[in-house]
Amino acid sequence: MAILKLYSSSVTACTRRTATVLHELKIPFELIEVDVLSGAHKTPEFLKFQPFGQVPYINDDGFILYESRAICRYVAAKHPHSGLIPTDPKANALFEQATSIELTNFEPSAGKAGLPFYLKKLGWMDDLKDVPANLEILDKKLDAYEAILSKQRYLAGDTLTLADLFHLPYAGFVSLGSDIMTRPNRPNVARWYNELVSRPAWLAYQDGVKTTTEY
Repeated sequence: MAILKLYSSSVTACTRRTATVLHELKIPFELIEVDVLSGAHKTPEFLKFQPFGQVPYINDDGFILYESRAICRYVAAKHPHSGLIPTDPKANALFEQATSIELTNFEPSAGKAGLPFYLKKLGWMDDLKDVPANLEILDKKLDAYEAILSKQRYLAGDTLTLADLFHLPYAGFVSLGSDIMTRPNRPNVARWYNELVSRPAWLAYQDGVKTTTEY
């Protein structure tokens, strides 16, 4: 069987999310580098496979799929033993609830706060004017996270799921310029966050995503 091919830039946020889940599942993949700074993701050839001109997309033995969360769900569904997508109806409902929390309550502010910190680290931008307002929004959202995580280890219960991993990379990027994820007034958020960013799958790509065929 052909190795999964990941078409993307090695340093983008959604590439990091996708590669982290691939690493968690020990799925070999080849990174096909896309030079987003030169606009390679907007070329006609790229748009044949990703009509929005965004990264990443995958080619899994001829099956093309884009959107990082969809890719992560697909590969996790192919490896149900991992438990990253619960199959019990109630557990799955709690998982879906948690994924919705990440998408609607976390990423809007965490992405807008964390991405500028990350882009500044890369030397791609130095405009942080919108960061304080988004950190303020995120701070209030994390109070709800504290309430949830005071009752269970992870967002969907006591087992790690994709819902937790989806918070990477923006949770990590926020921490490049703020202590908001580890403040003492939210010990359970800090516990949860520190566990996530300590996982080998996240640490593997601190210097950028790379082709990974051995684990």
